[in-house]
Formats: sequence, C-alpha cells, structure tokens
Amino acid sequence: MVRDERTQPHGTTVLGVLRNGEVAIGGDGQVTMGDVILKHRARKLRRLAEGDVVAGFAGAVADALTLFARFESQLQAWDGNLRRAAVELTKDWRSDRYLRRLEAQLIVADGESLLVLSGDGDVIEPDDGVVAIGAGAPFATSAAKALLRHTDLTAEAIVRAAMEITAEICIYTNSELSVETVHMENANGPHENDSERRDGED
Repeated sequence: MVRDERTQPHGTTVLGVLRNGEVAIGGDGQVTMGDVILKHRARKLRRLAEGDVVAGFAGAVADALTLFARFESQLQAWDGNLRRAAVELTKDWRSDRYLRRLEAQLIVADGESLLVLSGDGDVIEPDDGVVAIGAGAPFATSAAKALLRHTDLTAEAIVRAAMEITAEICIYTNSELSVETVHMENANGPHENDSERRDGED
C-alpha cells in the first residue's frame, strides 16, 4: 500500500556540524501533517551509548525510534565504534524486509565523526563537517557552510544560527530548537545542554 503523503507527519530540519573536535546536532520542533502543524516542540534528537553518541532523525517517528534501537544495539556489538555500527545498520536496513519499509533518515555523531545514514545503504561523511536532513536541509546546509567559512563560531553556535535562519525561510521548520553536543576529548563527561531537554515526544 502506498502511503498518502497528506496524512503522514513530516516536515523538519536536523543539522549537524563538526568543528575542532566538537560535534553539535540541532533539530527544530515542528511536526506537520499536510497543511496542519501538529506539534511545535517535538524532540528529534537522542543520546545513545551512554551519551557518547548523538543522533537525530527526519521522517516517520515510529520508524526512527526503531532505527535508533537497532543502531544502539550495533554500537554495543561493536564496542562503540560509530563507523562500523553505522555500516552494519545500513546493511541490515537495506536487506531486511521489515527495515526496508522504514521511512527515515538519521544523522549520527561522536566527537570524531559525523555521518548520514539512509535506507538506500548510504553512509555519508561530509567533506566539510556540515550535513543536514529533512525539509529545510538545503537552507540549513547553506547557512552553516557560510558560517563555517567566514566566522570562528563554535559548532554549537553555528548550528543555532543556521537553524534560526532556516526557520525564517522554511515553512516546515520552526525556531523551537533542541541542540546536543559531544566533544572528542570528553565524550564521557557532562553534557552541556541538559537544561534544554524537553519531555515532549513526537
């Protein structure tokens, strides 16, 4: 059965930036169905592997949560090796009859790597440390690339500024941001954005 896009929740932007041993991933809070905004403060980011890995999703929520669980299992199986876990997940995602039907994209990161995963078997690492998924991805990517080239802002500051710009342009993106960071040198240390955690789930 073909899904009717008008009745499927969609519309989001998730942006990841890697700079100087810091990775920041930010997501907006909007969930849209057709012409209707269903939620303003949905949380599209997760910490995995005891906080050492940050992940964000665009797509169907239930599908993304299933993929998060599978990815965390792969992280455990490969002793926290992000790249190997990503490759194994995408192999399963492409070949498994159930997983093939899941409609989502993931951004995953630790302090060293920033990757995009898809059901087409892709594991993509950006050349310049900027990647985005979702409806506002082109706007967020453009803004982040410009900030990365022409400012000395931290990865977190770039994500926040680029997402604010995206929210001004993309009708499927709002300014209710969630941002998570992880650092190469203190992946097991305190996490900076705990005060911004929201209980709302989409």
